[in-house]
Amino acid sequence: MLTIRNFLKSYNNHKILEIQHLDIPEGVHWVKGINGSGKSTLFRSIAGMVPFDGEISFRNLSCKRDTVAYRMIVNLSEAEPMYPDYLSGHDLLQFMADAKQDKPGNLNTLAESLGVNQYWKTPVSTYSSGMLKKISLVSAFLGSPRLIMLDEPLITIDDRSVEIIYELVKDTYENKGVSFLLSSHQDFRFEKLPIKNVYLVQNQAVSLL
Repeated sequence: MLTIRNFLKSYNNHKILEIQHLDIPEGVHWVKGINGSGKSTLFRSIAGMVPFDGEISFRNLSCKRDTVAYRMIVNLSEAEPMYPDYLSGHDLLQFMADAKQDKPGNLNTLAESLGVNQYWKTPVSTYSSGMLKKISLVSAFLGSPRLIMLDEPLITIDDRSVEIIYELVKDTYENKGVSFLLSSHQDFRFEKLPIKNVYLVQNQAVSLL
């Protein structure tokens, strides 16, 4: 279970998001909200990428106290990923795969499925937004995560890749028991995904629909 207590995230004394008490059970969940509602801030906080007040834990591991162990089981694909221009996608993903202790062959399989291997030896500076997005999506499935967060996973990618992501999420959940938080302001195709709950981010808070 993902547990959030007394969470507060502010920028320049402006409150972005506040959550007093929220428990999200394991499963596939949709985090819904308009652009700018705080979905990405929530995901980045859960991933341990930005500082925040309060406590976030997953499977009894604290985001703040059990930093390494926590980040080994919590992965994030960002909505608008940014990477150093001079590196190649292959270098980035190999570094992440090593850090996450990824199983041999998994990176290549993921790269082939999304077509990333067709361009990942060239510098990131040459990538389109869709190419960058696929690099980010591949990174979320590396290692042995127990929670994968995909922030706006369907934007900027082609229809074929959308179908592949649907299948990856469904297969990873049903066969490996990995939980997912899927963020989108657009509607997901519910017949493609075993979505358990929908959470709405609005008015600087999160509520269960």
